[in-house]
Amino acid sequence: MVDVPRDLVEQIKRLEELFSVDTAKLKHITDRFVSELEKGLSVEGGSIVSTSPMNPTWVTGYPTGYETGTFLALDMGGTNLRVCEISLPEEKSEFDIVQSKYRMPEELKTGKSEDLWEYIADCLQQFVEYQHGEEDVGTLPLGFTFSYPATQNYIDHGILQRWTKGFDIEGVEGQDVVPMLEAAIAKRGLPIKLTALINDTTGTLIASAYTDDTTKVGCIFGTGCNAAYMENIGSVPKLAHMNLDPDMPIAINCEWGAFDNEHLVLPRTTYDAKIDQDSPRPGQQAFEKMVAGLYLGEIFRLVLIDLHDNKDIRIFEGQSVEQLRKPYSLDASYLSSIEEDPFENLSDTQDLFLKYLDLKANRSELELIRRLAELIGTRAARLSACGIAAICKKKDIKSCHVGADGSVFNKYPHFKERGAAALREILDWPSSLRKDPIVVVTSEDGSGVGAAVIAALTDKRIKEGNLAGVKYTN
Repeated sequence: MVDVPRDLVEQIKRLEELFSVDTAKLKHITDRFVSELEKGLSVEGGSIVSTSPMNPTWVTGYPTGYETGTFLALDMGGTNLRVCEISLPEEKSEFDIVQSKYRMPEELKTGKSEDLWEYIADCLQQFVEYQHGEEDVGTLPLGFTFSYPATQNYIDHGILQRWTKGFDIEGVEGQDVVPMLEAAIAKRGLPIKLTALINDTTGTLIASAYTDDTTKVGCIFGTGCNAAYMENIGSVPKLAHMNLDPDMPIAINCEWGAFDNEHLVLPRTTYDAKIDQDSPRPGQQAFEKMVAGLYLGEIFRLVLIDLHDNKDIRIFEGQSVEQLRKPYSLDASYLSSIEEDPFENLSDTQDLFLKYLDLKANRSELELIRRLAELIGTRAARLSACGIAAICKKKDIKSCHVGADGSVFNKYPHFKERGAAALREILDWPSSLRKDPIVVVTSEDGSGVGAAVIAALTDKRIKEGNLAGVKYTN
């Protein structure tokens, strides 16, 4: 390693102490996580502010892999709108998919409610007309992936709790979004029936279970973070008033980004506190702000600014850091690139800083930059394992696959390996085990295939007369 000046060596050590999470702390966080999951299922429920909401989804069971039919899936993300047609053939766990993406215009995100639903219905119309022309397709069941926190008393209904991902459209929070979209669909006379409203995380669970029946948990580690798993109705006290079969399974959308909003166990630094304080909703999404892709680059940026502004530490001396002062100017892909730099002299990282920040980092600074990126990325991966371990402990799952999706899981270097190592530590697996009993694997397409399979499951149970959690059956 290059000779690093003493002041920077001391800072690297300080950062290692700040961002490292040891085994004992991981176990402590996991235990607290289990109790918050249980609290969220209680009659009092997990309020948005204090704990994970644990929203029942009314997906009442795993797929068999033998579901059949043609279904539409609509995925409303923060950047794109995706429309898919998924055919589930006779062969077990197989599917065919055709899809189109439509850009979500920025002005819609803060515009009028009706403009949003009209635009979505226009995209559906374009897709159906392009795929089918004048052909009579009957009625196509639609699974709508609406990945915003929503209260679901029925599978075909969802009251938006709050907008996220840059949306802030008046008149939608506190309202059921299904009739809004259905009205726009009806206005165009489209042969579409909205059968299921789902969250992408629930879709990830079901899509993964459709192709791999050892799947017991679905997770998203991307711009945000979340998990879903299958619970028994009898273990959900807040649904007891419905007098349903206690053994009936129901998928729970944890919304676990809200874990530890009370700041009792997570190892928050002053940088995490600042991110929260400057965010649109301070005091919310405490866990998400430490592990999700949206925030990793910002934590990194805040640390570098802090180091630069400390006159006892000489970093980027004599250079303007104005570019670096812009909030959210660096995202998780920036940290990925630093961690992926294959050169011993970190020349790729040096080029990156010059290109995007107009900063010429010397060799010692590059060593600190690399170590900081590793620390932030490692902390996120290790904390993410606490949520997975908590679900497995709560449900006494000894062996399973966890289907995971999202840009951080799929693209961030070493995220999977670091998370797997933390899971081993938390669950005390003996070193003699030849393979891990609980493995986090890349999921199937939750917001497309998952939405279609959930629409198929819902369609099937309506025909069988099982109407628990179904609002509109005609």
